[in-house]
Order: sequence, then C-alpha cells, then structure tokens
Amino acid sequence: MGPQTDIELVEQANTTLYETIERGDHEALSELWLDGQVSVVHPGWPVLRGRGEVLRSYALIMANTEYIQFFLTDVEIDVVGDTALVTCTENILSGGPAEDDGTVGPLIGQLVVATNVFKRTEDGWRVWSHHGSPVLADREDEEGDDEDADGDENGPVSGV
Repeated sequence: MGPQTDIELVEQANTTLYETIERGDHEALSELWLDGQVSVVHPGWPVLRGRGEVLRSYALIMANTEYIQFFLTDVEIDVVGDTALVTCTENILSGGPAEDDGTVGPLIGQLVVATNVFKRTEDGWRVWSHHGSPVLADREDEEGDDEDADGDENGPVSGV
C-alpha cells in the first residue's frame, strides 16, 4: 500500500478525535489540538477560545458524561494547502451517570452537524477549530411535506 493521501490522513485525524472523546482520554485529546489560538463551539455553548479554555470544556464534558458514542455520517473533507475542512453529521448516543441502584442511566440520541478545521503540522494534522450545532429540524418531514402554507396538498398553483 502506497503513502496515504492528505484526504486519508485528515479522515484518520478526524476519526481519532471522536474515538478519543469516546474513550474519555483527555491527555490524548489535548495532543490532537494545535498549540495557541484554537476555538470550539459545543452545541448550545458560546464560542470558547484558547487552548486552555477549549481543553477545560472537554474535561467538563468527559467528567459529566458516563457514556458517549459517535456515528459519523455525511463526512466531507476538503484540503487546501496546509488546512483541511471536515463537515459531518454527528449521530450521538450518550448517557449520564448511573442510577442509584447501579443500572445504566438513560441513553439520549442527538444529531449535531459539525465543522472541524485541521492544520498540517510537523507532527501531522491537528485540530484548529470545532463547531457543533444541534439539528433542530427533521429533514424527512420537510422533504415529505407536500402541503403549502395554505394547507393545499398540491402546493401552489401557478397561473398559466
């Protein structure tokens, strides 16, 4: 097998990012981020800037999430020079702390669209920015809805 392309290397870096969060490995996660001015937007959070603030946010998430798993879909990767842009849908399954009797806490599913920006370094591709936004609209409902605003199932009628 020949050398990996930039697209393959970025895809690997992106997958590693999510796998590291799933494992709750904060030390490994911090190695994936660039030094210096980075940013993150977690769904519903304000913009966090700077390596310390970004890594603290992940420490908080990891400390308060008993279980998390990401199923990535719609992954698109573009590389221009030493910068890579990854967009994807995070299909997230997560759970909070266990119940008092030790049973698994409730699991919650969530859809988030994400943009991850990577920068090429001497040590490989590193995360520069992550932005996650919750998906609030159900695309299937929108596509399957044949009614227009007036409730006419046939949609608008155009004059000929």
